[in-house]
Amino acid sequence: MAHHVFETLADSFVAEGVDTCFALLGDANMNWATALAERGVRMVYVRHEHCAVAAATAYTRKSGKVGIATVTCGPGLTQVLTALPAAVRAGIPLVIFAGESPLGAAWYNQELEQAPFITATGAIYRRLHHIPRMTTEIRDAFVVALEQRCPVVLGVPMDLQNQSLDSAADLPPNAQTILPHPAPIPPNAADVAAIARRIDTARRVVVMAGLGAAASGAVGACRALAEQTGALLATTLPARGLFHGDAFSVGIAGGFSTTLARALFEKADLVIAVGCRLTQHNLDKGKLFPNAEIIQIDIDPRALSQGRVAASHHLRGDARLSVEALTTAVAPQDGWRNDRLADAIATARPDTAEFPHEPDVLDPRDVVAALDRVLPQSWQMVNSSGHCSFYFAHMDRAFDTFLTIREFGAIGNGISYAMGVAAARPGDTVVMFDGDGSLLMHMQELETIQRHGLNILICVLNDGAYGSEIHKLRDEGLSDAGAVFGRTDLAAIARGFGVGGQRIDDLSTLPALLDDFKRTGGAAVWDFQVSDRVASPVIRRAHPNGHCGTERPVDLDGLL
Repeated sequence: MAHHVFETLADSFVAEGVDTCFALLGDANMNWATALAERGVRMVYVRHEHCAVAAATAYTRKSGKVGIATVTCGPGLTQVLTALPAAVRAGIPLVIFAGESPLGAAWYNQELEQAPFITATGAIYRRLHHIPRMTTEIRDAFVVALEQRCPVVLGVPMDLQNQSLDSAADLPPNAQTILPHPAPIPPNAADVAAIARRIDTARRVVVMAGLGAAASGAVGACRALAEQTGALLATTLPARGLFHGDAFSVGIAGGFSTTLARALFEKADLVIAVGCRLTQHNLDKGKLFPNAEIIQIDIDPRALSQGRVAASHHLRGDARLSVEALTTAVAPQDGWRNDRLADAIATARPDTAEFPHEPDVLDPRDVVAALDRVLPQSWQMVNSSGHCSFYFAHMDRAFDTFLTIREFGAIGNGISYAMGVAAARPGDTVVMFDGDGSLLMHMQELETIQRHGLNILICVLNDGAYGSEIHKLRDEGLSDAGAVFGRTDLAAIARGFGVGGQRIDDLSTLPALLDDFKRTGGAAVWDFQVSDRVASPVIRRAHPNGHCGTERPVDLDGLL
């Protein structure tokens, strides 16, 4: 029986265990995508190509599977050039089927040399131009995506896809059967002893964990090491919430650190960084730990990171095994730990700056605190990017219920990430936090959410502007006119897409609104009217000329 190449390509994806694909169809991918759907793969059909790749990115982070997206060639592919570097920098494996213009055409209006666009983002481009090797090339794309932790884009000319085969092709063994599965690497005993001696000389230690610590199952070991050394616990921004509930966890280390955390970090004399890249962000450009040496524990430690010397000492090995070995080797000490400091950590607010009260609008910090009180702990939270993301990052939520992907610093991804999480966790309710400027970039995906029946509550801090930009411009003494647009009625737009929409300027209504949302299910947008005068600590520290407010100093007397 005749079998088309695009059907064989669909068979190859199914053989890799693919069960979900985020798609926007065009000439170069529609036959393949239709064949994929016919084979039982759940297709989430989005309204913009960027959103297909961004949703697949969040799906991967939440499901642990390789994310799959498909867009058409040419103008379809160029639309994903913001989503791709976000996935590259977050180390997220994706396979993206993009097609290519037909090889046999004398002229094709969507012809584009696609590879340079893709490689410029840091992703990998693979041309599939030889039919006998295509199934192996697809398998290899999954291998590369998993081994290199990056997106792989497949270009398959549409005329080759439509060729007929005498029968279905034999498929090679899938990626999981050939990938190496090495045992965790233990640290060198002599290195452990040397690092332990350095830890024993420290008096104020911080144990900072990243996604590598989570992946290796090192969270419990980090807690034990911190208890043994009297250390504070902290995480990188993507790993926020790893130590949720620990009395001596001070939250995020980096540009998003709270005022109290920054004051404590200034007193630290040693940082043990476990499974995290020591980036400009999580060290706040070298300003976060001015008096501390840094020990990096990593399976692949590096001397340099984003233009800076990464650490003073390195310990190569699996995060969990290395931390467990150190815990056994170091001497116990009290370090920072006392009841007064624990109480201060428990009661500290992320931001204590004061701003003039404005009638008819809400303080964004009050909105976040109110949401934190009423939203169920079991619901999945998704934080977008932009000015408002600082406030949401400090919600009292555990790591496994809170997603942050912002390594590229782009706004406009939140709604796509929420769709990806909803697809990965179909039984869970998802809450997405965003600003009005970011949401409006891809608000058309409300139609996708409604059509696919995704349970997503979108909470928007609407200041009628691009928040980061207005604060920066005002602080520089420049006009903010180019970043102020007025308060779009986001709730009305949501209702136009067939989902719930509420304009909120009274926080006392939240319990009743939440009850209504639980009862009706589906999707909704809560449009919070917030002040455009409250600047986050991140903005205030970067723009200290006075407009954005000033930090209130933290008094550590009696706490240490």
